[in-house]
Amino acid sequence: MKAAAPSPGSPGARPGRTAGAKAAYPASPAYPVYVAGRLGGALVSLFAVLVTSFFLFRIIPGDPVRAMTHGMPTSAEQLATLRRQFGLDLPLWRQFSDYCAGALTGDLGMSYQFRAPVGELIAQKLPATLLLTGVAVGLYSALGLWLGTRSAWRHGGLGDRLNTGVALTLWSVPSFWLGLLLIITFSVGIGPVPGMFPTGGMESGGTSGVAYVLDVAHHMVLPVLTLVAVGYAQTLLVMRSSLLEEMGGDYLTTARAKGLRDDDVRRRHAVPNALLPTVTMVFINLGHVAAGSILVETVFSWPGLGGLFYQALSVPDLPLVQGLFVVFAGAMILMNLLADLLYPLLDPRVGR
Repeated sequence: MKAAAPSPGSPGARPGRTAGAKAAYPASPAYPVYVAGRLGGALVSLFAVLVTSFFLFRIIPGDPVRAMTHGMPTSAEQLATLRRQFGLDLPLWRQFSDYCAGALTGDLGMSYQFRAPVGELIAQKLPATLLLTGVAVGLYSALGLWLGTRSAWRHGGLGDRLNTGVALTLWSVPSFWLGLLLIITFSVGIGPVPGMFPTGGMESGGTSGVAYVLDVAHHMVLPVLTLVAVGYAQTLLVMRSSLLEEMGGDYLTTARAKGLRDDDVRRRHAVPNALLPTVTMVFINLGHVAAGSILVETVFSWPGLGGLFYQALSVPDLPLVQGLFVVFAGAMILMNLLADLLYPLLDPRVGR
């Protein structure tokens, strides 16, 4: 005679189950709650960026007023007038409150060096940075995904070892050093290699229409090549690692047993499941589009935000440095937020 099944409230019953019922997933929060949580985290991060940008750059040694008047005969009264004009004579807490109030309204202050609103300076330089780093990020993200997929699918082979070795080597190379080597080799010319590309800048001037587009593209070759060579390795390694973890899954064996070709198994089953960590990397790379590359833009004299940040640090131009820092960090926070919001669409388990 079979023993009776324990009742739900009896000591022998398993918690969370009833007799003859399957285990259910735990209750998951609604997607709006998930979105609200991510938005709240992004706002907290932005406030932390405001605090950090204000206090971090005030520990930089040097007096901005004396740096601006260096080499010019300036009396103590004139220095005091400049400090009062830029608000540097106010208590630190007052400067911080004014800075936060202005940032909330989109007013990032007045540049000490250029005597112009910080927002206008950033808006003038932003298109050049978006053009350069946008093209570079698109190229090295696509290249990293493609090579990472091929390396993982044929791991251990000659192609995998070659791709991984080259990627690790280039990833360890400082971008400014690689940029200087490319300038020496392909701009100045070395040995039998003639100088084929400009040493810096964005345009030669005096052109318009199609000629202007070709001129800008000609100036972009070396800085884009520098960014791609250094940046694609990270995407390659992340994609390779993610795909290697998926390759032992039973669902791939089942797909092959159904008669699917190896390329179809990779494209339709393995790669989509391995994309989640790589999506994070791609969105982080997109965050770098606004930040640009300070070293590469400086080496190639590219008129973007990276070069502007370098100029601001040399004074130091506190409002400009703070404004650029907020823009750079804000772009990263925004891209991370978009990646978080995209996760549940790629994998419904994330929003549970």
